[in-house]
Amino acid sequence: MTSFDGALPEQAGRHCQLPLNTLHATVYFSPEIVREMGALGIEDFTAINLASRSAAFGRVGAGPVTAAFYNYKHELIARHVPGVWDLASPEDVLAARLRAVDSTLRRLLGEDAIASAGMAEAAELALRAAEGCSRGGRPLYSAHAGLPVPEAPHLALWHAATLLREHRGDGHVMALVRAGLDPVEALVSHSATGGGMSDKWLTGTRAWTAEELHAGRERLRVRGLLDEAGKLTEAGTALRDELEAETDRLDIAPYEHLGAAGVARLTELGRGFAKAVVAAGAFPADLLGNG
Repeated sequence: MTSFDGALPEQAGRHCQLPLNTLHATVYFSPEIVREMGALGIEDFTAINLASRSAAFGRVGAGPVTAAFYNYKHELIARHVPGVWDLASPEDVLAARLRAVDSTLRRLLGEDAIASAGMAEAAELALRAAEGCSRGGRPLYSAHAGLPVPEAPHLALWHAATLLREHRGDGHVMALVRAGLDPVEALVSHSATGGGMSDKWLTGTRAWTAEELHAGRERLRVRGLLDEAGKLTEAGTALRDELEAETDRLDIAPYEHLGAAGVARLTELGRGFAKAVVAAGAFPADLLGNG
């Protein structure tokens, strides 16, 4: 077990949240969420994604969802929200999502991991970290913070991972706005790092057209952030690095609340679970890339 005392090392919160986010995101690509939401009458892949993540807001319209999600095309969201609530209530969607999480994690991790002491420990640590989150200016975190904590440790861990993900994500949107990156520019500059979605997934899940993605890249070239090949320039790399550093600063509170030793242990446990779900095929092979 790794441990350290005193102040948190640089990027400790980021390194802790990343594997927890991997665990959280498994449900978005699982056949279980398709089955559970299909039973409610929600069969479109985009509608499933939008409903399952925005249901914590309650029966809202497209405007608040577009604002909170930031990088989805508004017309895509308006195509499904608020109409999706005529098919199923937000409460039913949240219940279906939790059932899907349960079956997804059991399939990917196996029953031994689900029942392990490490799972219970990770859940306790992640929930303790989430106590340090703040609601102000963080719509997605705040909405999910109002949901009950599930009793089963693997579901409690997923719930806490969701809180930590949305808390960081809300802060990241603040950093994007401050940096002057619009939704398309945010996406294509992230893809240029090699860690964002490929164009196939940006068009399929965010609804930006190839022309809109190209125009976003052109705007970044004019600003000197991308080169002619669509790669990050030195200035572009510096901007992306500063974005993540600013996000770290805005997201430090839960990890300071947990403490250095707790963060180290949660990171260790989270990485083990994240590695397992990735090895089990939780995500499409062509999800990431800059093309």
